[in-house]
Amino acid sequence: MAAAQGFLAAANKDCQATEAKLLGQTAEKISLYEAVCATGPGYIIIGSTPPEALDCLVLASQADKKRQADPAADVGTVCTLPANDNALAVFTAYAQEAGLPCQVDQGAVVGATSDGTLVYEIGCVGVEGYHIQRSASGWEKTECLQVLVQNATCAFTTPTEQAATVKSWLAGTDAAACDVQQVRLMGQNANGRFYEASCAAGDGFIARTDAAHAVQQIYPCAVAEKIGGGCKLTTTPPAETPQA
Repeated sequence: MAAAQGFLAAANKDCQATEAKLLGQTAEKISLYEAVCATGPGYIIIGSTPPEALDCLVLASQADKKRQADPAADVGTVCTLPANDNALAVFTAYAQEAGLPCQVDQGAVVGATSDGTLVYEIGCVGVEGYHIQRSASGWEKTECLQVLVQNATCAFTTPTEQAATVKSWLAGTDAAACDVQQVRLMGQNANGRFYEASCAAGDGFIARTDAAHAVQQIYPCAVAEKIGGGCKLTTTPPAETPQA
């Protein structure tokens, strides 16, 4: 285990190894290890110069994508030590650190920024999920409605969960009775964020919220045509022309 810990330190990984296994050697006689960390994900370690440490969560997410495309695909090396079968616990810890207000039920590594920072998708029970990433100042979180506007995807959030999320903001507002069916983020400006919602019955609306999703104003679709091009999820009949 000492060799694996040394490679982790040389690779600048904040991991206190609690278990390590020698997996073998490459054709170039470079040793390969799998390590379990006291907290966070484990690693596959390549004892090269300099050494490489491959995040178990990244390897698992890459393998899942390959299997989805081809169930018989060779997914390469993945982490197999039982203690590294802890993805949900790691994603839950990340979500708590990021301040996500939900119970986590799924997670995956979905990409990386230009500087190599990993981006995670977090799925939540019954409500909208998020994309999160760790920055120098802490965690950054992006709700899935915003992710969709940015032409990315959230595989773990359903339209029903997004509707339930917006519904939860409406208590005490003029739209509290709406059985929310569909929602979309329209955009934001200095006055707040604007979300459109359609209702199972009656007129839909546009809600203006603050950054914490407290509703500041409700605009029924019938009078909201000048807000961001008006409602798209609700078909509002044209106003009747008075008879001469």
